Formats: sequence, structure tokens, C-alpha cells
Amino acid sequence: MNAIEIVAQQGAWRGGFEERLLAAYRGAGCSEPLARALLERATQGIDGWTLATDGAGWIAVEVTEEHGRTLGRIHDLTVPHGRAWAERWCAERGATRVGVRLVGGAEPGAFAGYPVRGQNRIRAVAEAPALPAELTVRRLREEEYGDWYAREAQSYVADIVRSGTLTPQQAREKSDRDFAEQLPQGYRTPGHAFYAMEAEGMVIGTGWVNHGFLPGVTFGFSLEVHEEHRGKGYGRAAMAVGAWATRQGGDEALMFNVFGGNEVAMGLYDSAGFAVLEEHRSIGL
Repeated sequence: MNAIEIVAQQGAWRGGFEERLLAAYRGAGCSEPLARALLERATQGIDGWTLATDGAGWIAVEVTEEHGRTLGRIHDLTVPHGRAWAERWCAERGATRVGVRLVGGAEPGAFAGYPVRGQNRIRAVAEAPALPAELTVRRLREEEYGDWYAREAQSYVADIVRSGTLTPQQAREKSDRDFAEQLPQGYRTPGHAFYAMEAEGMVIGTGWVNHGFLPGVTFGFSLEVHEEHRGKGYGRAAMAVGAWATRQGGDEALMFNVFGGNEVAMGLYDSAGFAVLEEHRSIGL
């Protein structure tokens, strides 16, 4: 086995790495503009990554500070048995957790022991999707926004904690930051739309989408059926509302995140045809 050594120049590795990422995004059904936008996002800060090789394969790693925590990231790993080296490198620089992004439904391979913390799912939508007959859909009223926000933030914190990445206090702090970043003007933030889904004479769920999130893509931040109305078949109907809202915003594909630990939701999305675009896994060191 050859020794693993850090190299200063990325030229011999970088082109092949970026082409592998592009191929994975294309394989997941992404258009060329979307695949390249995702590549740009996935390689942000690439010039600062540390690259190592055993002469046959590559390891690309990084350590970052995020909200008071030191985190390691393994961006590429094609060296057999190179995971231990990457984890040790991150730990030596103070990382308490190391994560990896798997693209396009890739098999976990060396990262099978890393728990799934979240997935980005995507599906193209029909040109004129119909709203589900069992629901009435309307725009959320501005006076309803405060109650919606409180419920949504509580659900988001619970999802983060269940995924196993943060403590409840850290999850609440992340929730506050994320909502402030995504909705700087609250209900009136441009590009965002909020919906109420009604059935049985009452609001049974809500939707929150961001049009133009990526080229041709609406991001579904939330398509939520209230807990007291779950188990009645409304989950799949909420997915149809997301597809309808995507076309309302002029986009062609719906994308969203599902947190690790939510196997019920993952099963629903599998059956509804949403492919895994990116999967995030991590483990404590």
C-alpha cells in the first residue's frame, strides 16, 4: 500500500472530479444548467480544500468553523481504505464531526457506517399538474403568517434534532438563523409563496415554496400536513400541491430536503418518484 501524501496542486485531480460530479447530477435527471449550478454550489471554496493521494486515487478534505463548531468534510475519496486517513486529518485539526455529500443516489460504499442526516430530492413535474380533488388550496393570508411561522419553526427544530446532528438548543439557534436568511422580509419576501390546504372544512396543512431557487427549480421548504390530520392520505396530495405550485412559479422541477430519521417521509417520496439528488451523511469523531 502506497503512503498517502498531501499535494499542493489540484490540476491532475480537479477536472476529473468536477466531471464525475456533473455526470452524477446529469444521471439524476438534471438539465445542463441545473447540473452546472449544482456543481458550482458543491465546489464552493474548492481552492481551499486539502488534496492528498496515494499515487492511484485521491482524498479531498476540509475543516470549517460553523457557528462555534469545528466540522470536517470529505469532498472526494477514491483511495481504498482512505477514510481513516481523512477522519484522522480532520480530527487532528479539531473537528468533532465529519460529513460527506453523496451525489445522484450513489451507493454509500466506504461511508455505509455514516448515518443519513438529510437528502435533497428532486422530480420533474408535468406541464399542467392538477390540484388534488380532496383539497382546496389558497394563498396563506398575511394575518395567518405569525401562527404559521411558529408552527413551522417548531417542526423544523424537531426535524433537526431527530436527524441527530444538533442538540435542541443548537437546533433552535439554527432555526432562527435559517428563517432570517430565507425570509428576510417575512411574508413579503420576493420569490416565496405560502399556501393553506383545506379539507373537512378546516386547514389541514400548509405549503412554503421558493420559485427560481436554482435554474428551473422550485424548492419546497415545506409541504406540511398537520400532525392531527396525518394518516388520512393527505401526504401524497400535498406532493401534488407542490407540483402545481412549481408550475405556478414558472419552474419545471420540484426539489426539497428530507431529514434523516424520517423514514415515513422517505418512503412516501420514493413512491412519488422523487429521486435522491444529494445525500448528506456524517459521524462524530
